[in-house]
Amino acid sequence: MARVALVTGGQRGIGAAISEGLQAAGRTVVASYAGNDAAAKAFTDRTGIPCYKFDVADYAQCAEAIAKIEAEVGPIEILVNNAGITRDATMRKLNRDMWDAVMDTNLGSCYNLCKLVWEGMNARKFGRIVNIGSVNGQAGQYGQVNYAAAKSGIHGFTKALAQEGAKLGITVNAVAPGYVDTEMVRAVPPDVLEKIIARIPRGRLGKAEDIARGVVFLTADDADFVTGSTLSINGGQHMY
Repeated sequence: MARVALVTGGQRGIGAAISEGLQAAGRTVVASYAGNDAAAKAFTDRTGIPCYKFDVADYAQCAEAIAKIEAEVGPIEILVNNAGITRDATMRKLNRDMWDAVMDTNLGSCYNLCKLVWEGMNARKFGRIVNIGSVNGQAGQYGQVNYAAAKSGIHGFTKALAQEGAKLGITVNAVAPGYVDTEMVRAVPPDVLEKIIARIPRGRLGKAEDIARGVVFLTADDADFVTGSTLSINGGQHMY
């Protein structure tokens, strides 16, 4: 039976590429989404990957969704914590609600989902967890104190949890994408985007499929000796 993989935020952008990459690798994939019903339906219609709607920042909603997924699809053996938001502002304009929203969604969700699948993975002595960080969590970024802090937290979370999972057959790794050609990045003003690309030695934005290939590798059955690692996929923008 194919292993079940849950990809949060898995119906758009990088998440969609990860979902499709895992499906192509023979996994049974389910995706979560927060609110865009039309996009989720279009994704399911195109790929056959079911989408479950819940707020990854809300523990109770996560618990209900995990129970439903495991009852309808099967035990979750692969978890990709990809869901994330931005609420960019300099410190002078950054309010507590903007801070909390990003921390709860981007970092808190890693706790929520890992906590809920951990015991099952432990019982089966197998699990693959990949948390999606960011180059901006490694290098920082002007106007992204909240986002950079949350993504940096993901990298520390990953290394600590990997130590707990190592003897249980559970690997925990992170992928830190650089700037990827997604809807969010394409919304950046052209002059700013040009400056961003100029700082990437590879000379281009990443593709969502670049990130997906890294996730597929880290979630493979035979990737069992790779844990606690952060795979940076950024075109050489930041070598960490």
